[in-house]
Amino acid sequence: QVQLVESGGGLVQAGTSLRLSCAFSGGRFTNYNMGWFRQAPGKEREFVASISWGYSKLYAPSLEGRFAIARDNGWSTSYLQMNSLKSEDSAVYYCAATTSGYTPSDQSEYAFWGQGTQVTVSS
Repeated sequence: QVQLVESGGGLVQAGTSLRLSCAFSGGRFTNYNMGWFRQAPGKEREFVASISWGYSKLYAPSLEGRFAIARDNGWSTSYLQMNSLKSEDSAVYYCAATTSGYTPSDQSEYAFWGQGTQVTVSS
């Protein structure tokens, strides 16, 4: 069974950077496309970015340029680099994995989810 464990969240000041990690286990990492989603209090979970097994990337248009997704197939880990953080980036960030599609942005495409990591940006 695939398991995903996020780490790297925390409390940071606006304008700073943070890198989230997602450790993958229980399957062959290179078979999976990876995604990051976030959910702020009182809001629906939204797409942030995805990366295919072949390193193709897709971003939410409002976040491209500030956020960067990456993966290390040797370490079975996905990363989300977040720069110039704003208070509106505060949310629980979730890592997800799927074998469907290429760089899916629809959360219904993802079969496996991590428990989430909290990011709080103070202004």
